[in-house]
Amino acid sequence: VQLLESGGGLVQPGGSLTLSCAASGNILGIAAMGWYRQVPGNQRDLVAVITSGGLTTHAESVEGRFNISSDMKTVNLRMNMMKPEDTAVYYCNVRRFGLECWGQGTQVTVSS
Repeated sequence: VQLLESGGGLVQPGGSLTLSCAASGNILGIAAMGWYRQVPGNQRDLVAVITSGGLTTHAESVEGRFNISSDMKTVNLRMNMMKPEDTAVYYCNVRRFGLECWGQGTQVTVSS
């Protein structure tokens, strides 16, 4: 599975941004798609994940502000009411047959 991320960039506090990740290759059997983020020096943390059954989980820090959606080919992360602490490199993640695949990462910066 290959993952192509898009949509990162600079946004002002309170603004919105949408990240997209398209999966290609052998995409049959994808069980879940999600987004993680990482700040230099810190671990990579879950932002949101959605299963093939439509079950979603959002980190407490983004609950009510971010929304994940997917058709198990593309996964989108709509980010609203963004805060400076949302600044990070965001990584797309796919789980398939017990294995994980990661995108290359896209920088999101929230700053005035």
